[in-house]
Amino acid sequence: MNTKPARVAIYARVSSDGQTTTNQVRELEAWAARVGHAVVATYIDHGISGAKGRDKRPQFDKLLKAATRREFDVIAAWSVDRLGRSLQDLIGFLEEIHASKVELYLHQQGLDTTSPAGKAMFQMLGIFAEFERSMIVARVHAGIARARKTGTKSGKAIGRPRVDAAVERKILELRRQGLGLIKIGKQIGCGTATVQRIVAEQEA
Repeated sequence: MNTKPARVAIYARVSSDGQTTTNQVRELEAWAARVGHAVVATYIDHGISGAKGRDKRPQFDKLLKAATRREFDVIAAWSVDRLGRSLQDLIGFLEEIHASKVELYLHQQGLDTTSPAGKAMFQMLGIFAEFERSMIVARVHAGIARARKTGTKSGKAIGRPRVDAAVERKILELRRQGLGLIKIGKQIGCGTATVQRIVAEQEA
């Protein structure tokens, strides 16, 4: 493990008001002290499910905004499920903090991206993310091919709501700039599935 002193932000969350984050915070503070890091901020969401989006988790939102401003070097959380309940959520989170050059420590999973092994695991998650995107593109291509065989207009499924042309252009422009699918959806204000479809259709 890399013991170079770093600024740590702790994130803790519990799903109900009857639960407490005290143990989570205590263990993470002990870890930071053990490796010589300094805890500079603590963000706690009480009574909020991990299935909720960022807009429903105010402290999580503040955490990510502070990460963008590089107010700390490492985010420490008790477990991966404190950050989100889906692979898509986790990938979006990792993409965002990676772009800000902020590391991640997950106590229960033993993931520490300040270490060589942790960095390797972080890179593997990126590979899985790319694989997931490739699978989505392949499924969309297959759907377009099936629709064309059945004679639906422009190869698009009947009844699928269309997105405004200006929105499509903006999505493709952001994608060309290298933004991730989740981040594009948040910036444009539409669902990730819509972004995935538009990108996949462009690449068809």
